[in-house]
Amino acid sequence: MGLLDRLSGLLGLKKKEVHVLCLGLDNSGKTTIINKLKPSNAQSQDIVPTIGFSIEKFKSSSLSFTVFDMSGQGRYRNLWEHYYKEGQAIIFVIDSSDRLRMVVAKEELDTLLNHPDIKHRRIPILFFANKMDLRDAVTSVKVSQLLCLENIKDKPWHICASDAIKGEGLQEGVDWLQGTSQNTMHLQSLFPFYSHFSFPFCISFLLYHCLSPSCFHLFLLSEKTIQ
Repeated sequence: MGLLDRLSGLLGLKKKEVHVLCLGLDNSGKTTIINKLKPSNAQSQDIVPTIGFSIEKFKSSSLSFTVFDMSGQGRYRNLWEHYYKEGQAIIFVIDSSDRLRMVVAKEELDTLLNHPDIKHRRIPILFFANKMDLRDAVTSVKVSQLLCLENIKDKPWHICASDAIKGEGLQEGVDWLQGTSQNTMHLQSLFPFYSHFSFPFCISFLLYHCLSPSCFHLFLLSEKTIQ
């Protein structure tokens, strides 16, 4: 069973389709990563650059999992935004050995994060600092610094080093994406507006409508005392 199939089964969502956008500059290794996540008997031996975009579908007994592999070539990046609304998670791949293009990757990431269809959503983002096996590769910590990931405050995110050809680091990323997606979708089932507001706001909203005004006031006071 491939990692994506494993992710699909463990999310535990009945008849739920999960859309993941795989983004990043050309030659960062997006298609190689997606290929490695497929079951071994379905993996391609020859990887070619993606033209436009490609779609991979994986199904389990309870989930249909769809990955949109978007081309990172300059003339195709304007296609990304047409799929933002449907995306429920994002995989952003960076070539950690290409420091010259790290600036371009940051520009594309900033454009993504500020897009109206992404900006106000708590969509999980998994970063792969790929090609860690190459001599000129920088660490995932350095990639995080160059992309200023610490400034992302309103979305769950995680970065891990990876070598897509050998499959190293992919399991860590999938495990994080699995857990985060599971938590996010569970919270969305409880709070339909969760993707647009913070978790503390959702809890406060629920308590406000469930508790009497006096009890809710005591709750707020206790929170301030704890902080």
